[in-house]
Amino acid sequence: MIFMPSPGDRIDRAILTTLQRDGRIANIDLAEAVSLSPSACLRRVKALEASGIIEGYRAEISRTRAGLDLTAFIGLRVQAHSRATAQQVEQALTAIPAVVACYVVSGDDFVVEVAARDLADYERILLDQILATPAVSQGRSTFAIRTVLSRGPVPLTHWR
Repeated sequence: MIFMPSPGDRIDRAILTTLQRDGRIANIDLAEAVSLSPSACLRRVKALEASGIIEGYRAEISRTRAGLDLTAFIGLRVQAHSRATAQQVEQALTAIPAVVACYVVSGDDFVVEVAARDLADYERILLDQILATPAVSQGRSTFAIRTVLSRGPVPLTHWR
């Protein structure tokens, strides 16, 4: 039987911290950084992936350099509160590429982060996609003036 320490020990934390800084690090370099043999390190990484703690790997893309100069946050209200309504809204919002984050929150029912090219693009996304979702009854927008910190995938559907 192979001994596997419980998840969340100091070595797992070191692996996760290192991978968050550099998701492309070679296993041999990661192993050295966390003081493990390469095979033990790879086993740990595979276990963290299998457990769902590591959900995936991606490149961080500059929104402005990708042509997405407008970030908006939209507080959404839904017509009826039920699990079915929430699932319907969640499915609709996650299918919109411009929606880069979505949260169920208190106060509003959902807060959605949108990355758009400009105000005209944002208006199209808001009116034709977000507010066109049948259960959504109201939206209130706030625009980011300047981004201090943002990490996560950005939509590139406007690149043809």
